Amino acid sequence: MGVKVLIVEDNPVARGFLSRVVRDSFSDISAITEAGDLDAARRLLGHRSGQRAQASGADDDGYKLILVDLELPDGSGLELLSELAHYPATRIVTTLYSDDEHLFPALQRGADGYLLKEDRFEVLVEELQKIVRGQPPLSPAIARRLLGHFRNGASDGSGPVSGFGPSDFGTSRPAPLDARREAGTDCERLTPRENEVLTYLSKGFTIKEIANLMGIKWFTVNDHIKSIYKKLNVSSRAEAAVLASKQGLV
Repeated sequence: MGVKVLIVEDNPVARGFLSRVVRDSFSDISAITEAGDLDAARRLLGHRSGQRAQASGADDDGYKLILVDLELPDGSGLELLSELAHYPATRIVTTLYSDDEHLFPALQRGADGYLLKEDRFEVLVEELQKIVRGQPPLSPAIARRLLGHFRNGASDGSGPVSGFGPSDFGTSRPAPLDARREAGTDCERLTPRENEVLTYLSKGFTIKEIANLMGIKWFTVNDHIKSIYKKLNVSSRAEAAVLASKQGLV
């Protein structure tokens, strides 16, 4: 079964552009659905889609990739991001805004990536393809902004200029790996499938390679990785690999 994609964008030209970007980025797209506003997106997702996804833990027939514009005729894309907190999909903001006032609230609401529609077609394709390599899709300008944002905050001890900090993302700074280990975080909490994914991750395989090895979709691997990171309280492949090594998985 192919992957279903939802594009939430009010500009028809931009919708067509993003649709072409998606099709050029992935080979297993079965359908791309477009919504011009929040109301249409909610109808397509279902009135209680988030709650159903949370209860079931999966939705094989649901959307696995959702692109969300921030400025919509009937509200902000931030509202939709909040409503999709438990929906099992990769949620990526596609916008013209590169300022802190839009970037950080989007990440705080659960966006898995942040792309600028003004970027070249090839750049957007490359950034979307990062998903299957286990990397967050961020436009180059956004990645530089994030690095500069936290570097500036750390350099003068006064914190980021805009007032945002790690606590604004709904989580405190990750504890040292040994502290997490002592707190009882261990690989036994993972399901057998998650342990298998973690083992492959630790050996350097990409998400697409793991999907091929396990005979599953790369979006399913991506879901497993999100669960692994959450359960182990880590934020990167390197941290997860250290814990896997401590557990003798690799």
